[in-house]
Amino acid sequence: MPIHDLTDLPAACPPDTAWIGLDLGDQTIGVAVSDTSRMIASPLELIRKTKFTQDAEALFRLMDGRSVSALVIGLPMNMDGTEGPRAQSCRAFARNLERLRPVNVAFWDERLSTSAVERFLIDELDLSRRRRAGVVDRTAAAWILQGALDRLRPST
Repeated sequence: MPIHDLTDLPAACPPDTAWIGLDLGDQTIGVAVSDTSRMIASPLELIRKTKFTQDAEALFRLMDGRSVSALVIGLPMNMDGTEGPRAQSCRAFARNLERLRPVNVAFWDERLSTSAVERFLIDELDLSRRRRAGVVDRTAAAWILQGALDRLRPST
């Protein structure tokens, strides 16, 4: 599984294939998917963590069902730009996936993505805490993936 710099990821992937974005939490994995033109990210699913191999199988099923060519994994950087234990855990997740199956991976700095999504869900959609709990991780994954897609879009 090659781990790419985000800007090199498109060249490593076949055209007209979707990408998946992941928000890796302690108990859940938020999953989002792009369209095949890689313009729009949409929340997809929430994987409740159990054992790594079962989590990976669930992820691979989603990838296979949508002909996904790459993963964009949110990397929770510290505010000073350094990597802490949570970022190291995300990198370990990618390495462990490689042991099971090759897949193209890039990381995207996800600082404040969850808090931005929570603010949006409260301020714009007026969702209660209970209703937010079911969508925040999937939406954070979409936020991460959309940020990466936007970064790769040519400026006009």
